[in-house]
Amino acid sequence: MTKNLYIHTIGCQMNVYDSERIAEGLKPLGYVTSSLETADLVIANTCSIREKAEHKVFSFLGLLADMKRKNPNIIIGVGGCVAQQEGKKMLARVPYLDVVFGTHAIARLPQIIKQIELNRRTVVDIEMLERIEEIPAAPELTTRNKQMNLSEDGNKATSFVTIMQGCDNYCTYCVVPYVRGREMSRDPESIVKEVRSLVKSGVREVTLLGQNVNSYGKKEGLCPFSELLSRINDIEGLQRIRFTTSHPKDLSDSLIHTFKHLDKLCRHIHLPVQSGSDRILKKMNRKYSRELYLEKVEKLHTACPGIAITSDMIVGFPGETRADFEETLDLMKTVEYDSLFAFKYSDRPNAPAASFPDKVPEEEKKERLRLLLELQGYYKTKKNEAQVGSTELILVDGFSKKQTPEIQNQDVQWTGRTSSNKIVNFIQGDACDKIFTGKMIPVRIDKAFPHSLWGRAMPCSDC
Repeated sequence: MTKNLYIHTIGCQMNVYDSERIAEGLKPLGYVTSSLETADLVIANTCSIREKAEHKVFSFLGLLADMKRKNPNIIIGVGGCVAQQEGKKMLARVPYLDVVFGTHAIARLPQIIKQIELNRRTVVDIEMLERIEEIPAAPELTTRNKQMNLSEDGNKATSFVTIMQGCDNYCTYCVVPYVRGREMSRDPESIVKEVRSLVKSGVREVTLLGQNVNSYGKKEGLCPFSELLSRINDIEGLQRIRFTTSHPKDLSDSLIHTFKHLDKLCRHIHLPVQSGSDRILKKMNRKYSRELYLEKVEKLHTACPGIAITSDMIVGFPGETRADFEETLDLMKTVEYDSLFAFKYSDRPNAPAASFPDKVPEEEKKERLRLLLELQGYYKTKKNEAQVGSTELILVDGFSKKQTPEIQNQDVQWTGRTSSNKIVNFIQGDACDKIFTGKMIPVRIDKAFPHSLWGRAMPCSDC
């Protein structure tokens, strides 16, 4: 009997990957993904890394109360970081929940759902494990918009692959070690096998995920991350490799050199710095200095001229003075990031910084964020404008959001990304008789916008 499943994913790329694993694990019970309106089982896969993300969770759950009243048989579950953080306390706030499952319970979820179907008892499972439980790789990715991600043979062209989970760094602002546990790396053979399976299904680009991919395998005595990248680079049919996130303190010379020697590794690295002030970095427990960070940036530029560097920034960390903030702005002027994710600091449960004194007033945090984003906007526009006139190789992601597959003429607008992770919207023009998701297309960049590029497809060798 077919049953309908709806997964609402909030948060990072790892949550997207986990949602795919959830959907795949529930298939043997007869669940297929559907709309919220037709769902027999609704799962919110949650994020608690920032206060705003947690608010989104309870806002979504609030919408489900009426559904539960109208259909008492619907099963409603919450997973991910908020579930791990709150546990049974979730039931007091959302009494109509049927299951609360933590970040280590994904492999156990099918059995939990089967149990709920049989006896309708509420289940809370937030047990943390000392190893990663493997779920068979899914050849079909069920939780994304298929219209945007289908390749020529009906599958999607890009995919996430988690290579490790948890974190041992204990940055003072961060809840990850408390909600995802200590750092654990997957066996490299399992990772390579999963990537090969994805490539067979039509995937052409993988993004390797971990809270700190640079420390992959160290605890378990597995191969270094640079060697894992080399093994994945050798997989026939794969065209691009990306990874995130990198911790600057563990960015080794051997990993930096992979950007020079591995032809499938995209020329982009996300290297979160969080602050440009040594004093604040120390309070954050980041374990590197401003000087060390800039040394590694210089090494990246030497190994891979033109590499795109993106980062994360937190403004208004407890005790951050105006002088500390000016050091952050100065760092940005030195690095000239291609893109930036910037956030106002917010206290998080269990994170040590929540008890730090000298909190920065909310209005001051807002002003610092505005100034930071204004400066970053200047550099992002500058980087994008430098691309005009060049021809970039684009991996086609699908139709642009403004287009539909029913429009079949040369003015159809497609979208994809450069190796440096810049979004490019483009039209077919007079070149390339056949464009499809997953194809590599040369595109001449004709215009630059603050958040994307625009161009026209050029003739390619296999047209």
